[in-house]
Amino acid sequence: MSRVVRKFTRSVPEWRPRVDPVKLEEASEAQLDALSVTPSNTKVSDYVLTLAHDVESLKVRSPLFNAIMYDKGGMGRAEREIGAIGASMVNRCIYCAAVHAARHAQLEDSTEITDRLFLDGRAATLPDRDQAIFDFSVALSEAPPEAGPEQMQALREAGLDEAEILDLILSTALFGWANRLMHVLGDPVRSEGGEA
Repeated sequence: MSRVVRKFTRSVPEWRPRVDPVKLEEASEAQLDALSVTPSNTKVSDYVLTLAHDVESLKVRSPLFNAIMYDKGGMGRAEREIGAIGASMVNRCIYCAAVHAARHAQLEDSTEITDRLFLDGRAATLPDRDQAIFDFSVALSEAPPEAGPEQMQALREAGLDEAEILDLILSTALFGWANRLMHVLGDPVRSEGGEA
């Protein structure tokens, strides 16, 4: 027996699609080509196999995702993860919040920031730079006009340059889309007795 997950943790739940994922051994040549680039260039997940039903979208989605989240230069990887976490918390995407909180903790070799975020939510008090990044990602995710001049000034005062701010906007916006796509395509679930 399994249940849909409702609470934010770094423990990544299983993601259960509503549509049967493409079977890798039965994939068409076009699907295999689109699957040749995966998010973070790691494994082919059920999520990506579900997206493979729409070859043209997947073919541009994974390279775009990798460019926004993993390219060198601009904002650091851990800070991009904070943008993804902020968006995922606003959008209540338990799966993405867990994946990116786990990545942030791994990159920083610390769980302090994600512990605070998941314990205190939007009321969490973070170091100035992380706070400005999180607050901006939340405002942008709630309604883009909310991420106005005050939030931009807070980012600059926290030491972010224009390239870093653009990376934050892109990583946050990417998850505004990705979270909603995950919600309609499937659910985060845990086996009974597993951490919720």
